[in-house]
Amino acid sequence: MANILVIRLSAIGDVAMTIPVLYNAAKSNPKDSFTVLTQSFLIPIFINRPDNVKVLGINTKGPEKTLAGLLRFGSALVQYDFDLVLDLHDVIRTKILCSLFRMKRTKVVVYKKDRRARALLTARKHKVFKPLEPVIKRYSDVFRKAGLSYTEDFTSLYPDKTSDLSFLGSAVAEKKGKWIGIAPFAKHQGKIYPVDQMEKVVEELSRKEDVTIFLFGGKGFEEAILSKWAYEYPEVISVVGKYRLDQELALISQLDLLICMDSANMHFASVVGTKVLSVWGATHPYAGFYGYHQNADNVIQLDLSCRPCSVFGEKPCFRGDMACLKQISPKVIIDKVEAILYS
Repeated sequence: MANILVIRLSAIGDVAMTIPVLYNAAKSNPKDSFTVLTQSFLIPIFINRPDNVKVLGINTKGPEKTLAGLLRFGSALVQYDFDLVLDLHDVIRTKILCSLFRMKRTKVVVYKKDRRARALLTARKHKVFKPLEPVIKRYSDVFRKAGLSYTEDFTSLYPDKTSDLSFLGSAVAEKKGKWIGIAPFAKHQGKIYPVDQMEKVVEELSRKEDVTIFLFGGKGFEEAILSKWAYEYPEVISVVGKYRLDQELALISQLDLLICMDSANMHFASVVGTKVLSVWGATHPYAGFYGYHQNADNVIQLDLSCRPCSVFGEKPCFRGDMACLKQISPKVIIDKVEAILYS
């Protein structure tokens, strides 16, 4: 009976991608206990988890931001006497934490990113354009390498497809017709479909009599844009800042389709078993970050020789025109939505 620590601190989508792997491993090894270490604000997404899974929070924007704070946290963490540490992140912070465990002679197994293959995939010259091993497969390999059993049977955080939506109150009537979610933003500009073009998608879909649209995003600029759309178009509702993260997951689980970028929302939809239509720009599914069990046919992207130019979408467009996103017409997205939902 082993006591196992699993570490993945960020980013939001990457943490969401650990859920299927962690839950599969926990069910495959019922006599072992698993503790996942992640950002405190992400604890709510680990819902309906196996009985042998616990979640521990860290705040790398607060007390654990500095080296001193991280070392204090790590010194307390090693007192838990874990038998095995699985690092699914492999960054400076996790390397420091793992070094503390190694000093106690605790076995540590680390996720392999294959940075060279990523660099070749995104190179401007001599690009090696071939799919890399999916990140979720790399995560599961860490558990296997550690000697743990691993059987894949995860389907959703809501395996019976029911979730409590009473928190919506009077804001939404009983579900009728199609519910479509739209999450038009991402962390980096290279992954964001032009706002004016996405608005045309919202406008056109809102004209359908049987469709209710839910808009997902962050506070500030994103909230302002989505509130404007909700005001201007019928049957369009912005949920930004209104509900907890676990409540948003419950709502996403009841959508018929989520339209999004290569973003955390794609992974949220994936772990609740909701179909995704994703739009890709600077990044590419070949990098291994496509949504868990999503249909590869439900990807909208352009075949440009410069793509992908980035794994995460943070690099400036060297062409200067963001053709990979701007040249995707709203009609392409609308037609694909209709093919998915009405064909």
